[in-house]
Amino acid sequence: MRFLITGAAGFLGSALANRLVQEGHSVRGLDDLSTGDPSALSPEVHFVRGDVNDRPKLWTLLQEIDCVYHLAAKVLVPESVLYPREYNEVNVGGTVTLMEAMRDVGVRRVVLISSGAIYGNQEIQPVSEDAIPNPRSPYAVSKLAAEYYVKTIGRLWGIETVCLRVFNAYGPGQHLPPVHAPVLLNFLRQALQNGTLVVHGDGTQTRDYVYVDDVVQAMIAASTAPGVDQMTINVGSGVETSVRDLVKVVISVTGNEPEVVYNPRSDGGPARMCADLRRAAALLNYHPSISLETGLRLTLERDPRLRPRNG
Repeated sequence: MRFLITGAAGFLGSALANRLVQEGHSVRGLDDLSTGDPSALSPEVHFVRGDVNDRPKLWTLLQEIDCVYHLAAKVLVPESVLYPREYNEVNVGGTVTLMEAMRDVGVRRVVLISSGAIYGNQEIQPVSEDAIPNPRSPYAVSKLAAEYYVKTIGRLWGIETVCLRVFNAYGPGQHLPPVHAPVLLNFLRQALQNGTLVVHGDGTQTRDYVYVDDVVQAMIAASTAPGVDQMTINVGSGVETSVRDLVKVVISVTGNEPEVVYNPRSDGGPARMCADLRRAAALLNYHPSISLETGLRLTLERDPRLRPRNG
């Protein structure tokens, strides 16, 4: 098959692109490189630097494409609070531009990579796709708006659409910004240096951490699965892990003794978050296989930025 991946040089985009070319598919990648790293991509990926709001460039890249994976997005929740307009321009505006270009060229399926962040606080866990969204940040709002645009435009113009709500994905190659780094990779880095693990809130809040290889499995299935048009599907591990338990696993896999500091005055985010995977299992035959401990060990082995200083 012939794929276009927007956000191809990012964490999930590059993992997906490399897996697809390994399997013999033709892959074009688009990324503005605001956070992406083109060196993470296989030489077999036809990579183009560009903006997802550049419709003429999209017209060119979409020629003879069977399916689009739309991952291009700004993804830092705290940053979205400061710059909601920018998040709207990229995450919402870029999605609409892509859908228009797909309509113009005649591409028939798109897989949107959305986020579990759209759920916010939910009393019932694991949270199913039928839960009423309760976004807590402009980032989450932008992803929810992108879902509505994809589904509505797809329905109006005859484009098959699948929205994957990915929970807390992690793994080697994940972007590590100087501020607001992803909690899991930040904990690993700090633990390796015997630094400080800062836990926001009391640490009882839970998250669903899913390893990148499992996410890629779901994304690949979504491109060809039958009966998924207009569907929204959770992608996670299906395991609820508290931040306190995450700290214990990080300390176990690194073998170090970092200081753990709790900041109870800081907002730890939603109290609980765990993905209901029944729909993913039924429609995508999705069965995540990598436990948190195994995933952390694989991340340590495969990410050169996380090499222990003592060897």
